[in-house]
Amino acid sequence: MRIISGKYKSRRIQVPANFKARPTTDFAKENLFNILNNRLDWDETTALDLFSGTGSIALELVSRGCPRVVAVESDSLHYQFINKAVATLNAQEMSVLRADVFRFLQSCNSTFDFIFADPPYNLPNLKTVPALILEKQLLKPDGIFVMEHSREHDFSQLPLFAELRQYGSVHFSIFENR
Repeated sequence: MRIISGKYKSRRIQVPANFKARPTTDFAKENLFNILNNRLDWDETTALDLFSGTGSIALELVSRGCPRVVAVESDSLHYQFINKAVATLNAQEMSVLRADVFRFLQSCNSTFDFIFADPPYNLPNLKTVPALILEKQLLKPDGIFVMEHSREHDFSQLPLFAELRQYGSVHFSIFENR
């Protein structure tokens, strides 16, 4: 796993071979952040990374200057890995929560400038993730929510949907609270 830009640029963190997470590819991540760079001021962006997996997106957000990043991951091995990476980088801006994302979303009373969700592509209730985030109004005004998913899903009929970006097998549905 490589951090693309910011204060931890080019840092590599070795992901264990027994990891079940499917990290966002460097190609897709780099393209997504190229889009976001024009829409968000990282130094003022509070962020939420759901289904954090390796923590790649959350660490990229911290590296780019986000003052507060919350990563939510339910798997204990992944949670430990993310915490180890946070400690290695001394990424004090990042909080890692070991929690079920759906329970977290039901109880969350914070709002964020940027939300990223990368659930397992075979998650039975994957389709409900965007609706939960939008119903709970977790996005601040002018906030952006990005849902990573496979081509089997179409979220274009949901409120706040702005665009779909495709990078190989990775699809990003982008929602904007404008």
